[in-house]
Amino acid sequence: MIKLLTDHMENGFLDNIIDMFKHDEKLFSLVGEMLEDERSRVRIGTVALVETLLTDAPDNILSALPGVAKVLNHTNPTIRGDAAYLLGIIGHVDALPFLTGAINDENGLVRETVIEAIEAIQKRGAARLR
Repeated sequence: MIKLLTDHMENGFLDNIIDMFKHDEKLFSLVGEMLEDERSRVRIGTVALVETLLTDAPDNILSALPGVAKVLNHTNPTIRGDAAYLLGIIGHVDALPFLTGAINDENGLVRETVIEAIEAIQKRGAARLR
């Protein structure tokens, strides 16, 4: 299934993938694997997918968190940074422990993205309390 999703994403079928996710909540667990793809178009599409699903299927998006958090340990720093960025977009406090664990990443850009994601989540949490 992951190959089907990533190949379709590479070919620009984001709308079709969005529909697939809306109709099968089990697919949310594959977001992390999609983000691990070496093709930048797939990773960018995965971010767009999550942004759309935050609005269209917010109850299911949290099931993507463990898979995305796992990507914070990827060997490629660009992919680790993408995972941190995506956790910031998801914006749920459940992502904070994963991000905090990655705050000392060996790559400066990843560290910066992790810090920005943590700050964004904290800011959203503070805004909800007002």
